[in-house]
Formats: sequence, structure tokens, C-alpha cells
Amino acid sequence: MHELSLCEGVVQILEEQAGIQSYSQVKAVWLEVGILAGVELESLRFSFDAVTRGTLAEGARLEIISVPGRAKCLSCGETVVLNERFSPCPRCGGYPLQVTSGEELRIKELEVE
Repeated sequence: MHELSLCEGVVQILEEQAGIQSYSQVKAVWLEVGILAGVELESLRFSFDAVTRGTLAEGARLEIISVPGRAKCLSCGETVVLNERFSPCPRCGGYPLQVTSGEELRIKELEVE
């Protein structure tokens, strides 16, 4: 379950930024999660609740913003939407696709005190 280590990384970033930006509590976290990132969202939510206990983010609300998968087809040159990895191009059926978005996991926004 790599979602646990992902959440540990998020908490580490929150704690580092608390020292830099002078906040003491995190009320809400908005995460952008790409559909191609291989993240199980329910596991991420569960892990976030577990990992934030006893930290400045304990009790914080987790909001997940889904980022669609997009790729450039190297056969037809079109930019296409992908719902899963290793799918063919929906326009031409070709397989050489270069993913351009949908793999990210990033902190988009925070609500802090």
C-alpha cells in the first residue's frame, strides 16, 4: 500500500512548510491526483487519516482533485485523453503515446491557521 508512504511525504511537506510559512495547524488539504498515477483514492483517504494523527494536520479535511490523463500520440500527432495506461490512441489505434498529464500527485492548496 504505497498510499501510506505518499501521505507520509505529504505530512513531511506540511511540517516543513509550517516552519517556513509560520502556521501551526492545517485545516484542509487539496491534492491533485492524476488518474494515471496508480493511486487508490480510498486507500489514500484512509492513510491520510492514519498518518496525520498527532501532527499539525490531525483532523484536516482531505479534498481530492482528479486530473485526467492526457497523451500525445506519436503516430497521428493528436493530443488525446487516456483513462488508463497502455491504452491505444482513441483516434488512430496507435500505441506510441507520450503521457503529458495525469501522473501527478501534488499539494494544490492548503487551509491553515
